[in-house]
Amino acid sequence: MPQFSYKARKRSGELVEGLLEVPDRTAALAQIQRSGLFPISVDSTKPGAVVNGKAAAKNFSFSSFLPPTMRAQMAQKKKPKLQELATFTTQLANLLNSGMPLTVALNSMGHLETKGIPSAVSKELKQEVTEGRSLSDAMAKQPVVFSDLYVNMVRAGETSGSLVPVLRRMASHFQQFAEVQAKFKSAMIYPIIVICMGVLLVTFFMLFMMPQFITMFQDFAIVLPLPTRFLIASSQFLARFWWLIGLVVLALFVVFKRFQSSKAGRRKLDLWWMQLPVFGKVIKVNLFGQFARTLGTLLQNGVPVLTALKITEQVIPNVHLKEAISKTREAVTDGKTLAQPLAQSKLFPQLMVDLVRIGEETGDVPGAMNNLAETYESELQIALRVMMDLIGPALIIVMAIIVGFLLISIFLPLFKLISSIH
Repeated sequence: MPQFSYKARKRSGELVEGLLEVPDRTAALAQIQRSGLFPISVDSTKPGAVVNGKAAAKNFSFSSFLPPTMRAQMAQKKKPKLQELATFTTQLANLLNSGMPLTVALNSMGHLETKGIPSAVSKELKQEVTEGRSLSDAMAKQPVVFSDLYVNMVRAGETSGSLVPVLRRMASHFQQFAEVQAKFKSAMIYPIIVICMGVLLVTFFMLFMMPQFITMFQDFAIVLPLPTRFLIASSQFLARFWWLIGLVVLALFVVFKRFQSSKAGRRKLDLWWMQLPVFGKVIKVNLFGQFARTLGTLLQNGVPVLTALKITEQVIPNVHLKEAISKTREAVTDGKTLAQPLAQSKLFPQLMVDLVRIGEETGDVPGAMNNLAETYESELQIALRVMMDLIGPALIIVMAIIVGFLLISIFLPLFKLISSIH
């Protein structure tokens, strides 16, 4: 007769496990309920399966000995992308909005494999919720997938009884951030491709084509011009010591990474990025928009202002803005308004300070922050367009200078030879 392992709860809430030998799963559920238990899971198993250590299983894995949370973390080693998180959140909101209970919705999510978020995550969430934990507490046990921002917004939605609207706003939040990141990355693709192609073409010319010209120039009974001599020396050095150049580049990369990982280096680089011409404008506008969107979304969903500031501080990547947000949180703790420490930091633009102050006076800081986010996201698009309009011609000019130097270095000896013949 088939065997079914089950997990159930007593009326007191105590979790019990057992093994039943009944014709089918329906009979197993009926017998569990007749015993005064509330079934959580009933799974068919082969005779000899392990139930509370009573028998030896034929099939097992090392992960089966781990706690459910640890198994989920092993299954999800890579942090999901914003777009993937937005899809997951939208799916959950739609299921809950259709009237499904939370456990049933999470069970359905376990069958809807979301790219970047394995089904094991939803299954572990369902298990935690079934055992009596809140969804936010269950998500907090999987920090690789769900950030503090996500967990706190879900907790605020649970507290206010508006989980579905909160999930929808959160999905929109992640979607907007994903679109901003995509625009920023697409803006950088063109210059990176042009630079890489330029380096490859020059290297190919110096290593494979220049030696043929060198052999030809050696037959000339003339003194080679300075640009040509410089090009020949460069080609010979590159052909002979290419490995040394590679080691130098690698060493510079390691030194840069170590400098970047140090506290002082990180501060200098973050300040330097913001002070760059053209590109620095894009960096600052992106940071201000990220700050406004994150803080506005948290406040709009009922997260307390101090918690919202702390989470926003963790989200912002720039060290100087992190410190300014931290000081703002300390000032708000001491009873000051939000606009005062933002103004004192000298980092945030006057527009942001003024709109935050107006939002505090009207009692609508979340609305003010969301308006600021939309403003800076629109400004970011303009800044990216301006940057691309400037980078394109600049790269063309640089490439024209390099190609022109190569042509001049090659043709000058030919012109000199022709003039000496006449």
